[in-house]
Amino acid sequence: MSAISLPGWPAETPSVDTRLRSLWLRIFAGGFVIIIVLLLFTLFTPIPYGDLSRIGQLSEHEFGWRLPQPPIDVAHLQGAPIDKADILVIGDSYSMENVWQSRLVRAGYGVTTAFWYAFDSRLCGDFDAWIAQAGFHGKLVIIQSVERLLKERMLKTQECANGRNTTPLTWYAKPYYPAVRAVPGFALNWGAKLTSGLITWNHTRQAKQPLQERDAITIDKKVKVRVVPGGCQMHLFSNRLCDRALFFHEDDDNAELTPKVIEQMQAFSRAQNGVQILWVVVPDKTTTYVLPERSKDFVAALRDSDLGPDLFSLIRKERTRITDLYFPNDTHLSIWGQNLLGDALLQAVRERIGPSPGTNH
Repeated sequence: MSAISLPGWPAETPSVDTRLRSLWLRIFAGGFVIIIVLLLFTLFTPIPYGDLSRIGQLSEHEFGWRLPQPPIDVAHLQGAPIDKADILVIGDSYSMENVWQSRLVRAGYGVTTAFWYAFDSRLCGDFDAWIAQAGFHGKLVIIQSVERLLKERMLKTQECANGRNTTPLTWYAKPYYPAVRAVPGFALNWGAKLTSGLITWNHTRQAKQPLQERDAITIDKKVKVRVVPGGCQMHLFSNRLCDRALFFHEDDDNAELTPKVIEQMQAFSRAQNGVQILWVVVPDKTTTYVLPERSKDFVAALRDSDLGPDLFSLIRKERTRITDLYFPNDTHLSIWGQNLLGDALLQAVRERIGPSPGTNH
């Protein structure tokens, strides 16, 4: 029965329990609304398809590349078993998609790939025996490293000059992971954390703040947003915010390369009796677009050596001809960039070991 309020008598005051239930109901309703808003915000935030946009939680709408990539013949992404390979590639994430290697495969070379991370980023004094034990009896080893990690890798290699690599060589004929060949279509971002949409919005808002040339906005201590000179006018990138791109913080954190690294590379090459070595140093994205003077003494020494091609000068030149040579939302070369790398290496390989036993194209 409901309470009756008589004239002249005060209305019945709600009990403490009633007030608490009402308060908790309002809190629950408010929290539910906030969760729904966050969920919708995140669901409609584009799923990242670049490693830097993913790490930094930045908007693909602003930083994602938009121009189509060249087609890839999937058959050429398939390498060879190590015992049938003409070329062994030892590389890092710039070699994991088998895209640049496909230019060698298309020319008839058998190629197999191993990765630095699998053997503690070092090559030891028993290198010839180590690769032979794994089954490689080909003509050439291509050692690929990105600029920012080469100094550490060569230091570890120098320290292991009289040692043995106890980790068996693991090789891959197929791509370690597939290349992103086209901009992904829209999909609800179900796999993200509830707050990802809000964080992405906030990080992107920070990334749009006024910025002077050569300055950087650091997002979450991992990704740097930089102004790219000529980014829009020279069509360097196809993202909407084309005067800016994303860069990996390690490009700046790691010291630039010096001629001493060249000496370490030469010492390793001289120590090998059973196989030829071709060195491939891929410049950092920051060096290519923002700080071209980085590692300049190393590059000069590389040009004076016979270690391998000077990709620093080649890529620096071609960045103005090829839009998205590096992806704006990623630290890696695009498929366009990997094709450029592969064509340069094909020429270098032919100079080292001659035409392939297969069909040349």
